[in-house]
Amino acid sequence: MRMGDEQPALGEQPSFNGCDHGKDLQLSAVIDGEIPMGSERMEMRKRQMSVHQDTVSTAQPQQGVGNRGSNACCFCWCCCCSCSCLTVRNPEDERRRASNEIRGDGIPNWEESPTPTLEDVYSWGQSFDKLMNTPAGRNAFREFLRTEFSEENMLFWMACEDLKNEANKNVIEEKARLIYEDYISILSPKEVSLDSRVREVINRNMLEPTQHTFDDAQLQIYTLMHRDSYPRFMNSVIYKNLLQSLSENTNES
Repeated sequence: MRMGDEQPALGEQPSFNGCDHGKDLQLSAVIDGEIPMGSERMEMRKRQMSVHQDTVSTAQPQQGVGNRGSNACCFCWCCCCSCSCLTVRNPEDERRRASNEIRGDGIPNWEESPTPTLEDVYSWGQSFDKLMNTPAGRNAFREFLRTEFSEENMLFWMACEDLKNEANKNVIEEKARLIYEDYISILSPKEVSLDSRVREVINRNMLEPTQHTFDDAQLQIYTLMHRDSYPRFMNSVIYKNLLQSLSENTNES
């Protein structure tokens, strides 16, 4: 201690600088319980954060299941979500669904018809026109064409007949498009054999489809079946067995 410095009196606490004095005040506050220490300070901070979060959550409107439909969101992955975006239909899907319905209402796998008589079957052998004019005759001939993997000729001819009986313009256009895709397009596995002239006629007619868009093609396929498939049908097991079965039933009766 230098000369001239005053010494504190006996029993008097020494004075410290400002920093040390602040620490003494904090220590005194801690001892008195005014400032929490350690875990008490952390617990107080947690309570403050909890109160703040509750305030924020109550300030925001809750979105329940009932208003999910009005607040449509394409990012909802919940299986119970009723977002309107999940019910929006693709126009292409709608068109494809309509096409499938028309296809389903088109050519049946088997035409309903009464059992042919012996006279009916004999008449088939006399005229191809008589064979094609009866449902039972078409069924028998169609069964034979399956064995030769040429059933598409009969299916195309029947689709053209169905188109001729349609009156609704929109349905005519759709059916014409389906016939083209199924039997005219070179990409179709059921493409029928047509010459280039007839194909050019069809392509022009498809600009404005009508009931008669495929008339030339239908006639060409009809002629092909008459000249090529019909003679083999008359000599086929299918025709002979049918003729024999009806003959035996007639003799028994």
